[in-house]
Amino acid sequence: MEGFFGQLLGTVALRPYFFAFFLAYLLACSLHLGLKRALLFAVAGYAIAWAAEYSSIHNGIPFGSYYYIPATKGRELWVLGVPFMDSMSFVFLAYASYTMALFAISPAVRAGGIYLLENRKIRHSFGARLLGALFVMYLDIVIDPVALRGDRWFLGLIYGYAQSGVYFGVPISNFIGWFCLGFILIWVLQLIDRLPGRDLYAPAFPLRYIFGPALYCGVMLFNMSMTLYIGEYNLLWADIFIVLLPLAVLFAGVKARLHGTDARSALEAHLRDFPDAVVPGRG
Repeated sequence: MEGFFGQLLGTVALRPYFFAFFLAYLLACSLHLGLKRALLFAVAGYAIAWAAEYSSIHNGIPFGSYYYIPATKGRELWVLGVPFMDSMSFVFLAYASYTMALFAISPAVRAGGIYLLENRKIRHSFGARLLGALFVMYLDIVIDPVALRGDRWFLGLIYGYAQSGVYFGVPISNFIGWFCLGFILIWVLQLIDRLPGRDLYAPAFPLRYIFGPALYCGVMLFNMSMTLYIGEYNLLWADIFIVLLPLAVLFAGVKARLHGTDARSALEAHLRDFPDAVVPGRG
């Protein structure tokens, strides 16, 4: 156990940015869905992501054939050939992508900022799952190419592909794998959200719906900053045109929904599912 905790502390020392994002996930998901659900998804999501990565490094499914370079083995936590932080990252990436999907499809009102009138039907819908999986894949378009060049920044060179892919060294199979894994993880999160029983969350805190999308944007900007730092300007322009511009259109669409939309029925559905919610500006 001493070795386990020593390597876990080593992960904290080597990957402080990972723990910052994970703690942001715990805060965002706890305020939104509840602390118990956030912890349960952390465990279930990690197990599913680890199984997917373990499968890929042995038989190429679902991400394609790749391998980890054990340069930090013994200094940070690895689980049967897979870095702990790598699999656990999928937990906060999937949650953040799910909240982006909810942000895109839920009715919204302007009330001290943007307040989402989500309801359980929207939360548990196939549309939220599918769109969330697309947002997971969009993250990978930004993350994987710069992570593949980790030897040029503080990530370090931790993995490689059996064959160089067509998108800045990343194979298309990897993006398909991220989409499929994201779809499964968000489906599991939706099932966890359906579990009976009350949980600790913050119905009177209106900004709880913004923390998840803020986490998504934070991860995106962090990786794009690393892309700029290592001087991969072609990759950065690809990130801007493929990822940032569509996201800007999405946010413009959300802003447009705030004007001239009759939110009465949406508000009723929201309060029917979340009667403890305090909507700012509601008389």
